[in-house]
Amino acid sequence: MFKKVNTALLGLALSMGITSVHAEEAKKVDVLLIGGGIMSATLGVWLNELQPDWSMEMVERLDGVAEESSNGWNNAGTGHSALAELNYTPEDKNGNVEIPKAVEINEAFQISRQFWSWQVQQGVLKNPRSFINSTPHMSFVWGDDNIKFLKKRYEALQASPLFAGMQYSEDPAQIAKWVPLMMEGRDPNQKIAATWTPIGTDVNFGEITRQFVAHLQTTPNFDLKLSSEVQDITRNADGSWRVSYKNLKDGTKTETDAKFVFIGAGGGALHLLQKSGIPEAKDYAAFPVGGSFLVTDNTAIAEQHLAKAYGKASVGAPPMSVPHLDTRVLDGKRVILFGPFATFSTKFLKEGSYLDLLTSTTTHNIWPMTRVGVREYPLVEYLAGQLMLSDDDRYNALKEYFPNAKKEDWRLWQAGQRVQIIKRDEELGGVLKLGTEVVSSADNSIAGLLGASPGASTAAPIMLTVLQKIFKDKVATPEWQAKLHQIVPSYGTKLNDSPEAVAKEWAYTAGVLQLTPPPAIPQLTAPKPAEAAKPAAEPSKPASDLAL
Repeated sequence: MFKKVNTALLGLALSMGITSVHAEEAKKVDVLLIGGGIMSATLGVWLNELQPDWSMEMVERLDGVAEESSNGWNNAGTGHSALAELNYTPEDKNGNVEIPKAVEINEAFQISRQFWSWQVQQGVLKNPRSFINSTPHMSFVWGDDNIKFLKKRYEALQASPLFAGMQYSEDPAQIAKWVPLMMEGRDPNQKIAATWTPIGTDVNFGEITRQFVAHLQTTPNFDLKLSSEVQDITRNADGSWRVSYKNLKDGTKTETDAKFVFIGAGGGALHLLQKSGIPEAKDYAAFPVGGSFLVTDNTAIAEQHLAKAYGKASVGAPPMSVPHLDTRVLDGKRVILFGPFATFSTKFLKEGSYLDLLTSTTTHNIWPMTRVGVREYPLVEYLAGQLMLSDDDRYNALKEYFPNAKKEDWRLWQAGQRVQIIKRDEELGGVLKLGTEVVSSADNSIAGLLGASPGASTAAPIMLTVLQKIFKDKVATPEWQAKLHQIVPSYGTKLNDSPEAVAKEWAYTAGVLQLTPPPAIPQLTAPKPAEAAKPAAEPSKPASDLAL
């Protein structure tokens, strides 16, 4: 590539009578991070800890970091640890509740807690209350079938020490002590049930991202480029990648050569992977789903509810659409969000283009997209129904969780876009996958993260997976091993295998992060439910093929 550029410039120079010319070389860095959200910021902090001499550059299209999916107002339900989300514990064909996915997600969240605790101790993150707060997590259901399911779920989770402290009740008086706002005005004859876990949390990933990037900017080998949109990603002769981007404020164009490129651009990641031309990207397509929430910042109401209360999703709804009445702490103030109500846009980003869906379609992914569209017709029906909801419909849905809600206290808020993975499948043509997936080139010189929930809550372990895959040789060195164990004491082990290890980790992170003290963890016998014995690496697939 350099030879072609120099030849063209030389020809132009000779035609103008100039006998010498020098082509300006692109800046060179070890790592280039595309996207200024929680994923890129987390990877940047990991690498700065492990290899502080490496040079890094972060390129973000908007005027600040954490302005898209990582923004606190663009998501809800944060602090995912499978304590309350019923979609992570599906029933098998025999009616048994399967818990491996829930255990896997909870394990991942514990890595996040340890990672953040280390950053607090190092002064990278300031004041834990600015980004994480204790908020009980609960599941709340009504109706005989749902109550039966919730009780089975509770009993199955007792096989794991990670879910110690969870309580179950069908007693309205007890549930009223946990969530008085949800019980006032409720029909006393309605059959209800709930589980309640006091050690849940609410996390503001926008704040974590801002603090991470602010710290990286104090280091000598980091450069942040805002208002800069990546326009092309091409391969250099030496195997590095040339990333070309344009400043959207003044129109200047810049090129950077990087030994490794990470694409953490949320909904924009698929387009950028496609620009790179790596064959691995051809297996993927994407389906955007947006969401809106009813929100109240009325202090008199918000102070009466301290919980993330999850219900059951409607038939055909994607797991990210599980309704919840959700306590959030945003900009230092407690608010309540209810939803989500699904919305549809062809944009892949809230600040994206309506052409995003169309321009992501290729001859390689059109067939998987078509097959998923035909097979997942209930999802289409669900989205159509959501789009037809009136203000009264949304208000009535809120009253199922908060019977005494008054419409004038709530406003509708449009949250961010989530882009679900559609992946080529040998048997089915294509499958709609929920969760996240790291896509990398064969030589591991470029990687991108696709997908959504639980997403940000497991950013630290996801980026740890990136390290293990991309920098396998470095991870194996004694220096990196020692540092990894220092940052994440449980690294390389499964907390679920040891009640003592869970108790130790909970006590450590709760102390550093100023969270609710952990409950006592009883000694558990060998797991009795068959599902608890299955390896977490092989989660079962829900019958709807919406693989998590």
